Order: sequence, then C-alpha cells, then structure tokens
Amino acid sequence: MNPSEILAEKEVGLGWHPKRVLLILLIFSIVMMFAAFTSGYIVRRDEGNWREFDLPVSLLINSIIIALSSGSMQWAFFSARKNEIGRIKTGLAITLILGLAFLAGQYHSFGDLVAGNTYFGGADANPSGSFVYVLMGVHAFHLITGLIFVAVVLRRALNYQVHSRAMLSISNATLYWHFLGGLWLYLYLFLLLNH
Repeated sequence: MNPSEILAEKEVGLGWHPKRVLLILLIFSIVMMFAAFTSGYIVRRDEGNWREFDLPVSLLINSIIIALSSGSMQWAFFSARKNEIGRIKTGLAITLILGLAFLAGQYHSFGDLVAGNTYFGGADANPSGSFVYVLMGVHAFHLITGLIFVAVVLRRALNYQVHSRAMLSISNATLYWHFLGGLWLYLYLFLLLNH
C-alpha cells in the first residue's frame, strides 16, 4: 500500500480533510474578528460624537461585483464535478478578474469617502469614518488572500489537477470565496443600516 492510499484511508476515517478543518478554523476566527469590529462600531456610535455620512454608491456596485464573482466560482466548482476542464479554467479566471475589480472598486470607494470629507485619521477624522476604513481594509486584506487561493487553484487547473476525483482544492477555495462574499454583503448591509 503506497502512502497516498494510507492517507486516503485516514481521511475517510476522519470525515473531513485536515485542510478543510484548518479552513473552517480560519473562517471562524475571521467571523469572531468582524463580530468584534461590528460590536465595537455599535458601542462607539452610542457614545456620541458620531458623524453621519452617506455611503458611496461604489460600495453597492462592489456588492454586485462580489456576488457575481461568487456565481463564477460556483460555476467553476460545478464544472470540476463534471470534469469540464475548460469551464473550470474560465470560471476561475472570471472569479480572479471580478475579485481584482472588487479591490479596484474598494480603492475607488476610499477616494469617494475622502471626497465626502470622511477620513481615517488626523484632525478632521471622526470615529465613524475610521471604522468604515478598518472594516473595508481588513476585508480587502482577506479578499487578497482569497485571490491568491483562487490563483493557486487556477494554476492547478491549468495543469489538469482539478477534476471530479481531485476536488479538495477547488472545494476549499469555493467555500472560502463564498464566505468572503457573504462577509462583504453582511458588512455592506451593516454599514447601510448603521451609518
């Protein structure tokens, strides 16, 4: 029995691959971090000295982009289950492009916030603006890690290493990407309802 067969037997016994367990733990820690940020936002807002401002329209556009990228990622996943290699590559490439468009949109949103006199720090800063920048910035950081993850899976797909009998990498990437998309939609709705 070769080492890969032994590992496959152990994986069946565990139920979940160790990489999936690590991903779930990562997602849980990110959820806890953003729960702390949003709780801090609510507590600080109720203390007073809170500047109300309109959210840039670009954040709504970014929400649509991230939702579309989730769709293309799911398409790539379904294509992998059917061994449609060309569609896997196309779906992952579209996801990467939309993810980069989302990041560019977030950068543009920072500019819109500054144009509306909402700053992160300095004499003109208000805690309300600072929280928005932190929420957007930390999410953008995690989205960059998601893009790296998707790029690695795309490289594997280009080498024909993603198919119905090798689903772990695309399955984990899809789960993480959907999580990031859902997290952004939560943050956008949270800011929309609480700004």
